[in-house]
Amino acid sequence: MSKPEFVYVTYIETTAEKLWEALTSSEFTRQYWFGAEVRSDWKLGSPFALLLDGEITDSGEILESDPPRRLSYSFKHHKFEELRREPISRVVFTIEPFGSLVRLTVLHDGFVEGGKYLGAVSNGWPAILSGLKSLLERGQVLAIPRAALNKGFDAK
Repeated sequence: MSKPEFVYVTYIETTAEKLWEALTSSEFTRQYWFGAEVRSDWKLGSPFALLLDGEITDSGEILESDPPRRLSYSFKHHKFEELRREPISRVVFTIEPFGSLVRLTVLHDGFVEGGKYLGAVSNGWPAILSGLKSLLERGQVLAIPRAALNKGFDAK
């Protein structure tokens, strides 16, 4: 039986270098990740933090950093009590040039069977990645409400 995981693949009209920058620069993430900032030096073993409204919502460690091809970090949620109890998960971004496009594959795994975290990221990642694609291709982010991140998850 396979372990629970979230996989998302999209094609973006951009360069691998620009996509890498959008994934690793708070200047970009604030625009498409609902105001969130990423903090890291993106070196193997370095800390990673995601901040929303000045509060660390998720943190981890850089597991792999191969610009502009592959980035991976551990991911531990801090904001919502129900999700804080779940184990550390892993996020992997794979960036592949594909003609004038870039294929972005996001794998988020390490979830427990029956946990709520998989459902939460399954709602959050599509909203975040749609904003990323729109920003890189059109120069503006879709007007997706922040509530889309928690759709289907009753955050208390």
